[in-house]
Order: sequence, then C-alpha cells, then structure tokens
Amino acid sequence: MVLCAVRQHLLRGSCGAWARLLQRQSRGCVYSSVHGFQQEEIREKLQAFPGGSIELLTQESGLAVLTINYPSRMNAFSGSMMVDLEERVSQLEGWTDGKGLIVQGASGTFCSGSDLNAVRALSNPQDGMKMCMFMQNTLTRLLRLPMISVALVEGRALGGGAELTTACDFRLMAPGSVIQFVHKHMGLVPGWGGAARLVRIVGSQNALKLLGGAVKVDPELALQIGLAEEVLQGEGTGTPLQRAENWLSVYTKGPAPVIQAVKKVVLSGRELPLSEALRTEKDVFGTVWGGPANMQALASKSKHR
Repeated sequence: MVLCAVRQHLLRGSCGAWARLLQRQSRGCVYSSVHGFQQEEIREKLQAFPGGSIELLTQESGLAVLTINYPSRMNAFSGSMMVDLEERVSQLEGWTDGKGLIVQGASGTFCSGSDLNAVRALSNPQDGMKMCMFMQNTLTRLLRLPMISVALVEGRALGGGAELTTACDFRLMAPGSVIQFVHKHMGLVPGWGGAARLVRIVGSQNALKLLGGAVKVDPELALQIGLAEEVLQGEGTGTPLQRAENWLSVYTKGPAPVIQAVKKVVLSGRELPLSEALRTEKDVFGTVWGGPANMQALASKSKHR
C-alpha cells in the first residue's frame, strides 16, 4: 500500500514518535483493512455516480488551489468527486515544493455536501459507513498535509461542505457567506470527521450549539467563536481568491522545507501526547538546523533585523 507523503518524509527524518503514530494508521489515515475497510471496493462504488470534478492547480510560488467544481449541484460531492478528492490529496502529498493550499468552490459558492443521487444509492448502513471511512481517511490526509491550508468560503458551505472547511488549518469567509452543519435536518450527524475537528476548533459547547441547532454561522459569528480567521472585506482589492492568496502568503513566505517543518511540529503538538510531540519537535528541528535556510539566515544575521 502506498504511503502518504507526510509519513514518508517524517520516517526519512527519523521522527520516531510520529512514525509510531502513523504506523498505527494505514497510509497515515484512520481506517485500513484491519477495520474492515477496503478502499478499492468503495472507490468502485463511488465511481458509479459521476458528475463534477475536483481541480488542482499548483504554482511555482509553492501555493496550490484546489477547486470543488459542480456548480449545477452547488458544488455537492458526487461519488466520482469523492474519488477525485482522494487522488488530488495524493498528488499534494507528493508535491515536495508545496507550502500552502487554498480550497475553494467554483462559481462563488463553497460546497453543499453530498450529491443526493449518490446519497440515495448508498443509503444502506454498510455502504454509508464505507463512504464515511473513505472520506474520513481523505480529509484526515488533507489536514495532515505538510503545508498550511485555508478554506476560502464563499456562498454556502453546508453539511459535508462545512465538514470540509474543518479539514483545513484556517477558514477565510467572504461577506455574506454561511457555514452550516445541516446534518440534523437530514436525520444525521457529521460522518466525514467534521464533528471531531469542530470540537477542536471551537470547543465542545460551541460545537454542540452548531450541530444541535444547525446554526447558520455568518462571518461575524464565525469570528466570534474562532471558526474563521478573517472576513475578506474590500472592493477593488482583487478577487476573493487573490485576497486569500495574499493572506496565506504571509505565513508561507520562505523556503518550502522550513514551512513544511513548521506545519509538522504544529501537527505533532496537536495529535501526539506531549512527550512524544517534544521528541518529534526535536527530530524535525534537526532536519532544518544547519540547513541552507538556517545558514543563510546566520550569515545575514536576519534575526536581529
């Protein structure tokens, strides 16, 4: 089974604690055959429900843009789009020059969750759980990418679309946009990992309110509870995507190995016990200490400028 790039890079760097964590998870993910999950089986079922696409554009600057593209369905995920997303994440895992990622929806809206045609066809509990495991694996890998990620929310992010926003490091919202976990109205709870991630972002009490009340979270409320970092205001200052790129570039300026190392130490701090996170931080530190960026900074004494 092909290993995800974050696992490969950290194993090469002898990050023992992180390696042990990932060794307990097939491909650095949550589910494997040990849990009764057969990826190729569910991929085949999902491919039977075509429509839309997931597009990936990588730039020489080290920033990439991933676009959910199914405007006629408000960018809802068809089955084939779920498979597309997994393939795009695999591409990003292998992108050694990557520093930042923006996830957006086409035509001015983010994502309205799952396409109901696929949902109805996969309505038995067994298929539903397999789809759930597939998407949890994919979104976990998305969040663990060794680059800083931002969800650019325009229009509506509903259901699974709201869950997708939580699989990014940050969320930027355009004026008038809404994030809403509508699962309760469908007789469901989040199944793509959105509830677990939401608790970590906004705390358990706010998460209960958002899920239990299916609250429409506008930019003001999102800022108040910590779900969004910023509202992209201003006319005549570029498109929302350009403003998101400008915002992200502040945090991705510098050599790719350094930005990737920053993401890795934060990731280990979030996912590992403290003692293991400290050891991982030491190991990642060793990959950049004395490296080209470090030596150049020492030569120019840039710390004191």
